[in-house]
Amino acid sequence: MKHGALAILPLALGAAIYGFAFGILAAQMGFPWWGVAIMSSAVHAGSSQIVAVEQFSGGEAILGAALAGAALNLRYIGIVASLSDILRGVPLRLRLLAIHITGDENWALTMAERAKSPGIGASFLIGSGIVMISVWTGSTSLGALVGSALPDLERFGLGFAFTAAFIAMARGMWRGPQNALPWCGSFLVTGILVLSGVPKAYAIVGGALCGITLSMVLRRRNRCAP
Repeated sequence: MKHGALAILPLALGAAIYGFAFGILAAQMGFPWWGVAIMSSAVHAGSSQIVAVEQFSGGEAILGAALAGAALNLRYIGIVASLSDILRGVPLRLRLLAIHITGDENWALTMAERAKSPGIGASFLIGSGIVMISVWTGSTSLGALVGSALPDLERFGLGFAFTAAFIAMARGMWRGPQNALPWCGSFLVTGILVLSGVPKAYAIVGGALCGITLSMVLRRRNRCAP
């Protein structure tokens, strides 16, 4: 576990900065620090937490906010499935812990290290995951404590930080031209639904489903291509 905990520290530092900013803006939208702490430790997914905070603060339907967050995190189905070899033979309680604390950063690091050294396994994943969830929960909670004492940041234009965070995450997930059609489809459908008066949370779900459908069609076409 120590190896994974030490290896993830550079990535944890970046997550701490992003988490601190999220905590500040969540507090500005009326979330108490302890609510942010519970959300960070229980959900442990930055993108869905941002959506939830925005939707709740805007008075959107709770179910819609939950669905939007779930749609953004559908990738974790594939991530968890990819851990089958790593978690084989691990006791159930540790498997459940590993699944909960697995995020984009420690999953990617574990897979990269495992490709170089097949001996890397569950202990590395769990060690790095414990560090990440601890740093994320601590930084978001600290940000919320600080944010509750600051003036309204929207007056200074800092509310754009949520949008900027999503742009940064999207840049990190871009894998090349093959992403263009699903992304454009998602953007178009989401925009049309919002302009049609559909609540934003449901519009996000609709756009995500469109992107997933287009991705599946493209993959099937590539498999069938000679």
